[in-house]
Amino acid sequence: MKKTFLVTGGAGFIGSAVVRELIRSTGHTVVNVDKLTYAGNLESLTEVTDNPRYRFVQADIVDGDGMRRIFRDCQPDIVMHLAAESHVDRSIDGPARFIETNVVGTCQLLEVAREYWQALKQRDPDQATGFRFHHISTDEVYGDLHGSDDLFTETTPYAPSSPYSASKAGSDHLVRAWQRTFGLPTLVTNCSNNYGPYHFPEKLIPLMILNALAGEPLPVYGDGQQIRDWLYVEDHARALIKVATEGKIGETYNIGGHNEKANLEVVQTLCALLEERVPEKPKGVDRYADLITFVTDRPGHDVRYAIDAGKIARELGWTPAETFESGLAKTVDWYLANREWWQRVQNGSYRGERLGTLV
Repeated sequence: MKKTFLVTGGAGFIGSAVVRELIRSTGHTVVNVDKLTYAGNLESLTEVTDNPRYRFVQADIVDGDGMRRIFRDCQPDIVMHLAAESHVDRSIDGPARFIETNVVGTCQLLEVAREYWQALKQRDPDQATGFRFHHISTDEVYGDLHGSDDLFTETTPYAPSSPYSASKAGSDHLVRAWQRTFGLPTLVTNCSNNYGPYHFPEKLIPLMILNALAGEPLPVYGDGQQIRDWLYVEDHARALIKVATEGKIGETYNIGGHNEKANLEVVQTLCALLEERVPEKPKGVDRYADLITFVTDRPGHDVRYAIDAGKIARELGWTPAETFESGLAKTVDWYLANREWWQRVQNGSYRGERLGTLV
């Protein structure tokens, strides 16, 4: 049965992967709602822009009236809520924007969805029965792990460390409250660190690739021993669609890549891949690894994240297709083959074009 998906933040890194996967692999219609902040890039969606099942609307989830018009116009069956401020360093520099988007924006969206769903129950009970609100969150809401064998599960207590993770924890709590208090049919997913094509260049993996190609320092926080579980973004997109369409209402699913790596190991692996693929280095660089530079650690830096993704495997049959090695190689190859995309991000010209309906 063909459905209409409303994807918030669909021009962002994970959101655009979800939109591309929905158009590429399903027959569903997709309405992409994005404010187009610095992280929203319509050039990540060029392969779907002309597809008749795709529509883009520029809007802010904090604008309740604007979101009501969008719901009224597109009549969604499934809402996938990815719109969020998501960079820890930016949240340290300016926490208020994260509270506004991640907490206030999620509250506004929940209220709009609740009003829409309650009206739908009167107008079209069958469509209302199939309605879902899927909230996409992060493993950072759990804080960090101290034991080498511990894993985050769906019942791990929340202990956020940064303004970013605290704002996401707040939005998670709101979603669960709307489900319990109002009966809104919600689902929550918490994912580990994503990487892959179209990743904004300020994030660790693309930053290291592009700095290395330019012969610039590769800054590593502290001693580089912070451990993250890395998830290839296209694997994540497939998991999100499976949860949205097959998940059980009221449930939480953790999504991880089963790839625990220290940050320093990630950077060293990237350097080795670049040695193979781009042996001609910038002037003055003998080895890419020589560019690794240790810098003052981030305030409140979590030591280790690691996801137990057993529940989604058991209940929905999802497991990642990519290993860390295969996914990282694909990522490096993508950045080498798509210089125009990241150069336009670096020089800011990607923000010059705004397409779609403005509300």
